[in-house]
Amino acid sequence: MTIRLGLGIAAFPFETPRAFFRWVDLCEGGGVDSLWQTDRLVSREPHLESLSAMAALAGATERVKFGMNAMVASLRDPLVAAKQCATIDFLSGGRLLPVFVPGHDDAPEWQATGRDARERGRLADEILEIMRRLWSEESVTFEGRHFRYKDVSIAPRPVQKPLPLWIGGHSKAAVRRTARVGTGYLAGLVPPAQLAGVVAAIRRELDAVGRHIDPDHYGVTLPYRFGSFDDPPVQRIAAARAAAAGDARSWLAVGDAAAVRRALAAYVEIGISKFVMIPLARGEEDLVLQTRRLVDEIIPGFEAKQTGPRAAAAG
Repeated sequence: MTIRLGLGIAAFPFETPRAFFRWVDLCEGGGVDSLWQTDRLVSREPHLESLSAMAALAGATERVKFGMNAMVASLRDPLVAAKQCATIDFLSGGRLLPVFVPGHDDAPEWQATGRDARERGRLADEILEIMRRLWSEESVTFEGRHFRYKDVSIAPRPVQKPLPLWIGGHSKAAVRRTARVGTGYLAGLVPPAQLAGVVAAIRRELDAVGRHIDPDHYGVTLPYRFGSFDDPPVQRIAAARAAAAGDARSWLAVGDAAAVRRALAAYVEIGISKFVMIPLARGEEDLVLQTRRLVDEIIPGFEAKQTGPRAAAAG
């Protein structure tokens, strides 16, 4: 099992765009595997539009991969989104890692756009099917409840064949969607004990439908902080997610380097090998510090340790 650590942001924490790209350079040079942007279309806080951010990263980097954590498929036009993803993957030489969800039923985008949140699952299923086919087929004809296309082609198609199509969420619908069309799975803020059950359910569903997902293609979003559980950024996320995720100590990596490694190891133990680490920071300077500590104290030793002969035998 090959362990890889990426870094993600939600609200834009930088004072200037140039500061953002300096952080990107730090990640690229520091061995960070991938960069991730949370998808928010309606927000009073500044959030980069995720696909635009991916396009910028394609031109600003040479090695690091990048993805959307996670793009709300049901708010997008499938032909436009498929073309955007294919273009970004083509221009980056095959470094896009798309992850999709249908969206939360209480997301502000539904009221803002007048769309029916109850249709989000059916919308997402049609959109994912259309995009998957557009990325791999010469011509696509599709007749669905929400979309109809006849003899549609896009070019250039993605460099990656197939282009990754990871699914987020941990509901029964997310399990079925992952097994039916996903090439990987990325969990949100879920404790290891709960996530183990979700991964097991995905594998059972894969057996039932006769599909396979690479054992290396299971990931989780893991907020971290070199600091204390009493620090304000930690307290904020713990309070915001208390009802949905329970005790924050079970799904946050907080403390010294040893504590962060223990939190990572708990997920590796249940078969998770890909991580989107979210720095819990107070502003730009603190975020850069948290990034440097992950790069210096966690990534080299942890990845090397977990990808040795014992880890390979276990995987």
